[in-house]
Amino acid sequence: MTNIAVQLKAEISRIAKKEVRSETKQLKKASVSYRSEIAALKRRLSELEKALSKAKRVSAKPTNSVDAEPKENLRFRTSGFATLRKKLGLSAEQMGKLIGVSAQSVYHWEAGKSKPRASQMPSIAQARKLGKRGAAARLAELGSE
Repeated sequence: MTNIAVQLKAEISRIAKKEVRSETKQLKKASVSYRSEIAALKRRLSELEKALSKAKRVSAKPTNSVDAEPKENLRFRTSGFATLRKKLGLSAEQMGKLIGVSAQSVYHWEAGKSKPRASQMPSIAQARKLGKRGAAARLAELGSE
């Protein structure tokens, strides 16, 4: 009798395990599909957030006031700049102060080692319009500030 009871118990547990296995197999498949779907949604969300931040950066950039004004064609030549400084009778330090840069920048521009930035070109153009007295007056004005 105990033999039949043990066999019956073993058979019942085998069938129960088989049923549970089939149920959990379906749940595992669903879980895997949900996880992959969640991962895809997270990727899409991050792509959309990146696109949004990029769009904000593009729209947040201020339009340059230089673009609104008609552009002057400002050119720079090293020899012309050196001649201008000599014509005004200024040292490199004074010329730098007049333009708003360091004396070393003036030396580098004259030597051709570098070129002034576009933001510095209008101040160089202003210096071209000055005479000796105007440059001296402007330097005195800058020195008192």
